[in-house]
Amino acid sequence: MEELHLLVSSAGGEVCATITGSRKAPDAKYFIGSGKAEEVKLEVEMHHADMVVFNHSLSAAQQRNLEEKLGVSVMDRTGLILDIFSQRAVSHEGKLQVEMAKLDYFSSRLAGLWTHLERQRGGIGVRGGMGESQLEIDQRLIGDRRRSLQAALDKFQRQSQTQRRARTKGSRLNIALVGYTNAGKSTLFNHLTSATAYAADQLFATLDTTTRKVYVEGAGQVVISDTVGFIRELPHQLVAAFRATLEETVHADVLLHVVDAASDVRLDQIDEVNKVLKEIEADNVHQVLVWNKIDLTAHEAGIERDEHGRIARIYVSAKTGAGMTDLREALVELVETQTPQWQKDKKKIEDDWSDDPRFRQVD
Repeated sequence: MEELHLLVSSAGGEVCATITGSRKAPDAKYFIGSGKAEEVKLEVEMHHADMVVFNHSLSAAQQRNLEEKLGVSVMDRTGLILDIFSQRAVSHEGKLQVEMAKLDYFSSRLAGLWTHLERQRGGIGVRGGMGESQLEIDQRLIGDRRRSLQAALDKFQRQSQTQRRARTKGSRLNIALVGYTNAGKSTLFNHLTSATAYAADQLFATLDTTTRKVYVEGAGQVVISDTVGFIRELPHQLVAAFRATLEETVHADVLLHVVDAASDVRLDQIDEVNKVLKEIEADNVHQVLVWNKIDLTAHEAGIERDEHGRIARIYVSAKTGAGMTDLREALVELVETQTPQWQKDKKKIEDDWSDDPRFRQVD
């Protein structure tokens, strides 16, 4: 519930009341049951609330029924996160990705958005064909817009792949910062690279991937990328729309998994990040935990190793700079022990060709 409060605040809302409850199974009509719906309605009237936010995903029918019952707008967790992403998107690519996700989300809710959707109307072109309903017209327009957005996103993906190949021509280690939203990834990124990426104490402060080359003494140049933060029940629409952005994670040689060491639910947050990494097929990339914000805990800066002597955790504070020397020493060790992805791909291609009977080695 604390996270839901942060989400509402990040979207620009103000929480005036919190209502909790439990059921063995969601109610088909209201999700929360008729009695609880009456309780919510009384709170809405008492506080003159403009909107009710649910910490769960609602079906289109449940959302419509609740709005009729409560007399105010109703938003579920998915819609709330989409709204925050819509406000945070800055780059042209980010705006296209958010629009794609919103089209996927609202396409199933068309029937309840306007009362005129089932009217039949004739005409030609964009107004609709003979006997075509307004709902069918809107569905067709959404389909056309989706195809246009997908073409633009495919173009951005090709550009990203070209830029990624250019960065990996040299023997540089590619490192991606991943983690739960508001874990301090952007602050850590700025500290490592002397960049000025936007960093704030809010959820989803960063949507666009930022990449920098940085020289680390003893390791040479490495490539570090700051990625979008993850969250529990991250909408599938966003994962699909931001796949091009998240590919920096898939193609990285090492993931620095930034954890909010001061959070009481940090272990749950680690699990949620790993779920998303598995969904985008980045769970096989070597991962090192970076416990950030130790200035708010009793942890001391330093490196913790596993039973094999490999780096398991690094305790730092990106805000105060504590442990950053240890982090740079860990980067040197990672450069020495990790084979860059471009070398793995090159070896795989060579192995595939060597097994081909048509292949002949030429000096």
